[in-house]
Amino acid sequence: MSKTTLSARERIEHLLDGASFVEIGGQMTSRSTDFNLNPQETPGDGVITGYGVIDGNLVYVYSQDAKVLGGSIGEMHARKIAHIYDLAVKVGAPVIGLIDCAGLRLQEAADALNSFGVLFSKQACASGIIPQLTGIFGTCGGGSALIPTLTDFTVMEKESGRLFVNSPNTLDGNEISRLDTANASYQETNNSQIDIAVSGEEEVIANLRQLITVLPACYDDDASYEECNDDLNRIIPELENAGADSRSIFSLISDDNFFLELKKEYAKEMITGFARLNGVTVGCVGNQAAESSVLTTKGANKAAEFVRFCDAFQIPVLVVSNVDGFKATVHEEKTIAKAAAKLTYAFASATVPKVTLMTGDAFGTAYIAMNSKSIGADIVYAWPQARVGMMDPEQAVRIMYADEISSAENKTELIAQKTAEYNELQSSGMSAARRGYIDDIIEPDATRKRLIAAFEMLFTKREDRPAKKHGTV
Repeated sequence: MSKTTLSARERIEHLLDGASFVEIGGQMTSRSTDFNLNPQETPGDGVITGYGVIDGNLVYVYSQDAKVLGGSIGEMHARKIAHIYDLAVKVGAPVIGLIDCAGLRLQEAADALNSFGVLFSKQACASGIIPQLTGIFGTCGGGSALIPTLTDFTVMEKESGRLFVNSPNTLDGNEISRLDTANASYQETNNSQIDIAVSGEEEVIANLRQLITVLPACYDDDASYEECNDDLNRIIPELENAGADSRSIFSLISDDNFFLELKKEYAKEMITGFARLNGVTVGCVGNQAAESSVLTTKGANKAAEFVRFCDAFQIPVLVVSNVDGFKATVHEEKTIAKAAAKLTYAFASATVPKVTLMTGDAFGTAYIAMNSKSIGADIVYAWPQARVGMMDPEQAVRIMYADEISSAENKTELIAQKTAEYNELQSSGMSAARRGYIDDIIEPDATRKRLIAAFEMLFTKREDRPAKKHGTV
């Protein structure tokens, strides 16, 4: 992989289909005369803007030029980006920003500050109307760090990309050789701002292109579709052993094993990403029990954010549930209730088709939060080994029969007997199915065809909710 640094214009040429770019505002330049800025050449005022296509899909794009005043954002720079946002919202097409920016243009002071506000306002207005994507190739610091965090997906280059509000050397008790808080490695593991981090500018561009191919053009567009050449009834024998590995499940059931994972290094106990079932893009959320079988604050927030995006853009949601409770630490206790509430709210308020597959344990309130039937799942399937209940059956037995167990001569035998009875009556997938909490018990190897059938049945789903401005959770 070549790590050659591309120019701002070359990044656009690599991103878009050949010869499809049409520039807008190419003659605009800075009009500030303070600090001897006027004599300087500022072609395009440090940003190239326009539109083109990716695999035939219309997109608007801007690419900051670090060779012009460091790619800093000033009045005309922001006006150019704001203009393509206006166009994108009018026609219903994604905006992609290619970031390489020194931040606020100091020579323009208040004008530049106002420009930040104008950009933030345009991004906020476009949120939920059109997909917004960002590629970070160079510096993205200070106030400009809000630009990618106001978008839906961000891809960052590992070697040259820098994302920070305060630079590492300005943080109390820190300096960059000790901890580089601006690099991709720190950012992708410690917060949810970075969806994909890759080495090489070509890889950043390739991931941006792939994201466009799985996303709809706007909120009222049909779900993204690609012709499916995979067998819709494909039997998958290896699924039976993948109950604790949602990543493998999503990949194995997807058309041609396609799975685009997001935020892979953040909250590893929760998997999010996009798969395709019969050519249709499906948003995937799953507990990664192989990493940890409990719901965490970071995992819940990661999933909730993704579900809200899918709901905004009419993307069906598939959930793989395998969770046996909440993470129990003093630190988690400060935040887990609010995070679990946000996840519950995200699923309960989403009106897109929602299907849940239970592959292992589903215990307690954590199970409820993972798109259970009670908060709005349209279809719930379970594998034969799934268990649904308040807690692990043996723990429940030890609490319910504490006196009887303490006086028993053979405690082990009694616990095993009562556990088997409790599991059959209260904690098995079949017992939940008898009560209507699970729609069917399915064999793991038939999962792909059953899920495809469920989403096809739900394709025309419409759901009305009570009128309101917006929720507050």
